[in-house]
Amino acid sequence: MSASSWDAAQYLRFEDERLRPALDLMGRAAHPSPRRVVDLGCGAGNALPALAARFPGAAITGVDGSAAMLAKAAATGFATEQADIAAWTPAEPVDVLFSNAALQWLSGHDALFPRLLTHLAPGGVLAVQMPAMHAAPLRAEQDRIAREGPWAAALARVSSAPAILDPGDYYDLLRPRVAALDLWVTEYVHVLRGEDAVVQWAMGTSLRPFLDALEGEMREGFLGAYRAAMRGAYPARKDGAVLLPFRRLFILARVA
Repeated sequence: MSASSWDAAQYLRFEDERLRPALDLMGRAAHPSPRRVVDLGCGAGNALPALAARFPGAAITGVDGSAAMLAKAAATGFATEQADIAAWTPAEPVDVLFSNAALQWLSGHDALFPRLLTHLAPGGVLAVQMPAMHAAPLRAEQDRIAREGPWAAALARVSSAPAILDPGDYYDLLRPRVAALDLWVTEYVHVLRGEDAVVQWAMGTSLRPFLDALEGEMREGFLGAYRAAMRGAYPARKDGAVLLPFRRLFILARVA
């Protein structure tokens, strides 16, 4: 997805829900005395204060490709760096390389993850969380609707984040290269409120490439079809809330 298409305000509509897995990840990312901690794909920077609290005394830096997101991140008071996270290389080795809901946007994980390990200092930790939602209606309906509507030609070369690998594939990829590896999957059940809350959630992330490629009636038609699909897939409960089950894969890898 183009870095310029990110809308920080839309993304932060569900800030608490999006921050929760980041907190769960950093809570299990152990390092005795890190000097340098980097949040790769930091977005609006909502995890930066928590990283500083988790690793007191470390220099905390947020790296992202979106100027709009980094403007929000810089307001937290921490150092930021604008860079393409797919090609980013640190000026010096990193003790904790943290990435929450960012690396799923990048392809070629079989090359990406080994390269990220080379950025770690001895004893350094790679801590990654990625959505595992490719088959869920939230994501799958985006691709189906894009293929089937009158906007199909305009969206022929548009897609959201690619499917991530299976946990076993990450194990096979990383285990020979690290001293310790921990993998787990958590399914959060987010309680969302407000009109078409699931659509509002998707508009902050996975739906953006499709919406950015359409204008006018085409855009509204696509969005209307997606709204209808989401109402069917995630019906409102008796109290008006909508439950959004959201699976996430966590990876903790420590080098020797």
